[in-house]
Amino acid sequence: MGAYAVPGTDPLLARSLGPAPAGRRGWLRRLRRNPMAMAGGVIVAFLIFLALAAPWITPVPYDRASFGEAWQFPSSAHWLGTDAIGRDLYTRIVYGARVSLTVGFTAQAIALTVGLPLGLAAGVLGGRTDFFIMRAVEALTAFPQLLFALLIMVVLGPGLGNILLAISFHAWIPICRLARAQCLREREREYVDAARAQGAGEVSVVTRHILPNILAPIIVAVTLGIPQAIFTEAALSFLGLGVRAPTPSWGQMVGEGVTNIRYYWHLALFPSLMIAVTMAGFTLLGDGVRDVLDPRALKH
Repeated sequence: MGAYAVPGTDPLLARSLGPAPAGRRGWLRRLRRNPMAMAGGVIVAFLIFLALAAPWITPVPYDRASFGEAWQFPSSAHWLGTDAIGRDLYTRIVYGARVSLTVGFTAQAIALTVGLPLGLAAGVLGGRTDFFIMRAVEALTAFPQLLFALLIMVVLGPGLGNILLAISFHAWIPICRLARAQCLREREREYVDAARAQGAGEVSVVTRHILPNILAPIIVAVTLGIPQAIFTEAALSFLGLGVRAPTPSWGQMVGEGVTNIRYYWHLALFPSLMIAVTMAGFTLLGDGVRDVLDPRALKH
């Protein structure tokens, strides 16, 4: 397997970059052969389908109440039963996937947008830039993510936008620290020295050489950060600080059902199962992607 390099580089730079990646088809082939990644991918694809197709696969609107049908157990009329005011639980669980996936993907997108540039700046520029960025990271790390999000929600109040702000305000820290650590390692490699010897500026070195070589662990970190964001949203909604009613949220449904779980077990069970399945799916997918993107896997 030959070496690879950015077009326009000399053979020294190409050799220093090491073995060539397997290519897109190679990644996909190894991804299909990974049972964990495939299992997680199927679960995530199913959840995305639920979120997108919710209006067409649910029998009634998620906020339609029917007091005469309250507290019903699972039946042919209501597959997962109804809640305290007669709303169809299956419909609300399907629509709850929208909230969870929106929070998971959006929070990690914001975290990547903030954390990756700061991590690269700290790793490449060093000096005072690195000092101030890392001191901010250390100060925020002293607060657990859930506690920090809880504090923000208490101040700002419930709402999807406030949830995204509360989760994203802390979620960028792991990505920033990972990007900085990877950048510090890569900037000492021979291919960076070769690029600088050819006259490449710092921006070119970062965007064309360092960044492509640290994307794999960043992608894994983002994938594994999605279930953490979903769990944080569920915990906040469970405490009554999530999305505003009547928008359905799995954590909110668990909180509403747990008070009557002794008699109406279905109210808390089914949304809890959805939270567990969602977190398992994204975790399996993240672990599988990590194995696929592991350079050592190229040898097998």
